Amino acid sequence: MEQFFSPEFGDAMLRFVVCMLANWIIVHFLYFKKAKRRDYYFTFMLISIALYFLVYMMMGMDRGKATMGVGLGLFGIFSIMRYRTDAMPVREMSYLFVVICLAVVHSMASSLGVDEFGQLIGTPLHELICIDIIVIIAVAICERVLKTQASKIVQYDRIDLIKPERREELIADLEQRLGLKITNVRVGAVDFLRDMAVLRIYYEGPESGDVKDMLKIKNDEYAHV
Repeated sequence: MEQFFSPEFGDAMLRFVVCMLANWIIVHFLYFKKAKRRDYYFTFMLISIALYFLVYMMMGMDRGKATMGVGLGLFGIFSIMRYRTDAMPVREMSYLFVVICLAVVHSMASSLGVDEFGQLIGTPLHELICIDIIVIIAVAICERVLKTQASKIVQYDRIDLIKPERREELIADLEQRLGLKITNVRVGAVDFLRDMAVLRIYYEGPESGDVKDMLKIKNDEYAHV
């Protein structure tokens, strides 16, 4: 009786479980624990799942054309993502790149086929697990050593305090108004006609959540700091 699933597909599903476990650890315990962004949590996990099976199916083509097919397919997908979505912060883009790389590595390693003796050809599972552990440790070390501070953009009305010599007064006024422990302030756009400046403040504490971090200055112009 013919098997319902081929050995190659069973091996691919096993590697899929390992890949999703590694990506979940990275997203849940390293990214979401600090950022609290459910929208990116959703994006990272679904993209890694979809990309794993996309690459797996592409690698199922003629082996001579697989590499070119995968390359062209991924190029098209990322081009659409780049020009059809809002700008993504650097930290989120880094996590997206990590989960995408792991999905591609696991999928290509599980789709190399079988030899003439029916044995699976591909990267051993324990080597992939070792790669996952190295990536998780690297991300954890970067998060711990290179700590990124929470920040937000503020539309500020006292432009007399943005002078370098009055920096301490500026920070004190912002802390009183916002109730945050501010560590740094960067000055962006300044509007002297309306006595307004755009500031990016860095503070101790969690990120502000899912609110978009930009301010509308004019009808169609946005100020980024």
